[in-house]
Amino acid sequence: MTDLVDAYCAAWNEPDPVRRTDQLTPLCTPDVVYTDPRVRTMGVDELVAFVSEVRASRPGASVQRTSVVDQHHGWVRFAWHVRLADGTTLPEGLDVCEVRDGRLALVLGFFGSLQPR
Repeated sequence: MTDLVDAYCAAWNEPDPVRRTDQLTPLCTPDVVYTDPRVRTMGVDELVAFVSEVRASRPGASVQRTSVVDQHHGWVRFAWHVRLADGTTLPEGLDVCEVRDGRLALVLGFFGSLQPR
């Protein structure tokens, strides 16, 4: 699962949408759902388009996994952050993903750390 997650993060860092599509297609189910507080996409094409929007808003930024990949019963979770072109980082995020047949079927993105109760 670590290889799957790292390949997924690498696709977010790919500047070329055609190559990004080529990277994401084998990693995701055709009807993959990606959702975070800003958006909900369905399918690889919509995901690629959304990543293109994010990359355009943060030129030179990269997604970096910051935790181990935790997994059980077809689910994975991992922490990440975005490193901006100037080297600063945005607050850490968390993705929880459903994996079916070795591919991402659902990606739920959360921004920032959980706040103490």
